Amino acid sequence: MIYSMTGYGRAIEMRSGREITVEVRSVNNRYLDCTVKMPRAFAFAEDAIKKRVKESVTRGKVDVGITVRADRAEDLQISLNCPVVEGYLHAMQQIAQDYHVTDDISVTALTRLPDVFTVEKAQTDEEQLLADLLAVTDRALEAYNHMRQVEGAALAQDLRSRADTILQLVQRVEARSPVTVAEYRARLEAKMKEVLASTTIDESRILTEAAIFADKIAVDEETVRLRSHLAQLETMLDDGGAIGRKLDFLMQEMNREANTIGSKGNDLEQARTVVEIKAELEKIREQMQNIE
Repeated sequence: MIYSMTGYGRAIEMRSGREITVEVRSVNNRYLDCTVKMPRAFAFAEDAIKKRVKESVTRGKVDVGITVRADRAEDLQISLNCPVVEGYLHAMQQIAQDYHVTDDISVTALTRLPDVFTVEKAQTDEEQLLADLLAVTDRALEAYNHMRQVEGAALAQDLRSRADTILQLVQRVEARSPVTVAEYRARLEAKMKEVLASTTIDESRILTEAAIFADKIAVDEETVRLRSHLAQLETMLDDGGAIGRKLDFLMQEMNREANTIGSKGNDLEQARTVVEIKAELEKIREQMQNIE
């Protein structure tokens, strides 16, 4: 199974009175680079979330965004500050008694006074919160990996199609190669005889030397190796997994063979075929940049 390095996944769940939203997105990168953005109060969970990501992703720049919306009633504890209330009541009663004013103390009036209530944040169960965050993260990663898998399948199909095209072009090179070698040998023999016409040299020696030089432009070894690399590409796509780096190396080898064929060729038709091969290899290289 092939995975793309680009993908997106999102999950939202209500857990322990909190609405947790996790978004995972990624783009191409040579190595795994994971960044987690979340409220500062939940920073204790960052390492565990990164570890979760690393369990299912090997390459790419991965950004994880987490938001948590908690129920205020669950999140805060409000209590009456009794000593302060008693102090206010005693002082108000003293005012009414000493200054002969109406004692009209009410609950509404008391609640408007400073420090009547104490507001404390409820104790957070970090273990439970971490379990909740990881559970939602797992769901987001499932959606994210599903998208990467779908894109990976499309990439594999495209690579196979281009590899088939290259194989057909290699067959064209192989079919043309004997003709190219024969033509080159004939031209070389004629040239050597012309140059050496005034000297006494065994004609068989001329033919031998021409054959040696002609063999140097044969591309049989290169086409055999290129076929082998194409077979390896098919095997890698069948095996799946994190094959991106292996494909990078294989692409370098295929480009090397194509360049050698091009440098050996002394034939316009073969040169055009090599250009087509290199064009397809470049398209494969571009697609490989998206594979994990």
